[in-house]
Amino acid sequence: MDAFAVAIAAGLSIERLTWRHVLRLAFFFGFFQFAMAVLGWLGGRTISVYISTYDHWIAFGLLAVIGGKMLWEAWSGKVPEGHSDPTRGWTVIMLSVATSIDALATGMSMAFIGVAIGLPSVVIGVVAAAMTVIGIRFGSRIGRKGGRLAEVLGGVVLISIGLQILISHLHA
Repeated sequence: MDAFAVAIAAGLSIERLTWRHVLRLAFFFGFFQFAMAVLGWLGGRTISVYISTYDHWIAFGLLAVIGGKMLWEAWSGKVPEGHSDPTRGWTVIMLSVATSIDALATGMSMAFIGVAIGLPSVVIGVVAAAMTVIGIRFGSRIGRKGGRLAEVLGGVVLISIGLQILISHLHA
């Protein structure tokens, strides 16, 4: 669901959505969800103690920075050179990591209970990719109608998801 919500925000911020944007974001989100589940499973008990103490801070920080950048761009009224495309470069990597940290924990929990990771990780990746396609297309449709307001909404959504991750881990 995090990937779906972030995909909506990405769709809000892309002026002219193409299938390249859609497929690129779906690939990255699906791949990172898959890979993080496998890495979590491989890491198992050895690193879970170290990661679980700050994984929520990493996810929050990445989403807050990207959401803050979207808000800054919307409020400043200036479109920076090469207006940021959330499906390219470091932005897509940061979004992919931020939305897949929970998959890392899921993989670890599967290792703890002795479940094989092959099929579950593929399912996680495919579902994340499919939800990303739906989310980015939905966000784009809203964005075409909302303009700058849509970009503000996208930034607020990203920051809100980061806060939700942070709060849910701090109160767990």
